[in-house]
Amino acid sequence: MNSGTNEGIYPLHRSKTIHLVRHAQGVHNVAGEKDLTAFMSEELFDAHLTPLGWKQVDNLRKHVHASGLFKNIDLVVVSPLLRTMQTAVGAFGGEATVVGIDVPPLMAENTGNSNCLAISSLNCPPFIAVELCREEMGIHPCDRRRSISEYKSMFPAIDFSLIETDRDVWWSPKTREKPEDVAARGLKFMKWLLTREEKEIVVVSHGGFLIHTLRAYGDDCHPTLKKEMSIFFNNCELRSMVIVDRSMIGSDTSKTDFSGKIPGNAVVASDAD
Repeated sequence: MNSGTNEGIYPLHRSKTIHLVRHAQGVHNVAGEKDLTAFMSEELFDAHLTPLGWKQVDNLRKHVHASGLFKNIDLVVVSPLLRTMQTAVGAFGGEATVVGIDVPPLMAENTGNSNCLAISSLNCPPFIAVELCREEMGIHPCDRRRSISEYKSMFPAIDFSLIETDRDVWWSPKTREKPEDVAARGLKFMKWLLTREEKEIVVVSHGGFLIHTLRAYGDDCHPTLKKEMSIFFNNCELRSMVIVDRSMIGSDTSKTDFSGKIPGNAVVASDAD
């Protein structure tokens, strides 16, 4: 029988909590607000955060700790661009590197003109870089990444193993990625998230990627929810959502379900009561 309701109920182990974050203010955001043609400037190649952007990161960091969100995070997934990685490690990384403890930092000192101390990889979730959650690509130099070998010296404790090429082969100087293609890439990314074993995941990405991806969802929801999901992200904004695996993409088993059986006893289940 069809319930005829707009609610949905699914097994808990078929869902994940995802915390979507747009990077903090970058130098390209400031330049682009003044003049849209500035996005074409090579001076904005792989744009870094502004001083205001770092203040936004600090405020986000305070929020995720004060709210208790930080202790629940299993994994941080980040777009492999300077501004997103600076935002991710600043908000979700460890404290400043402790002298005498020999572990690679998440971010080296003063990376990307940050004027920041090195950020520790101690007492924080693992970080992994994924190309699928990059910004809308092409034409704008601010959306072109550096070589992975260069990033590895800047962000030693971020895992870049899923990125297949050292140089950026995704970005084109002649064509800009279409919104529908960004959305398709976003759907592929969400399916990839469902294959992960982690249950609570942070994704640090970009405004264009996030909004094109979210607008591909919600057609089966109330129009108010669809509208809520379609609002553009502010710099360093975090939104928490749940994604449900309704197509058996992942293979998670429940860690909380209980069968009701008594060990060593043959119990016949009854549906009478």
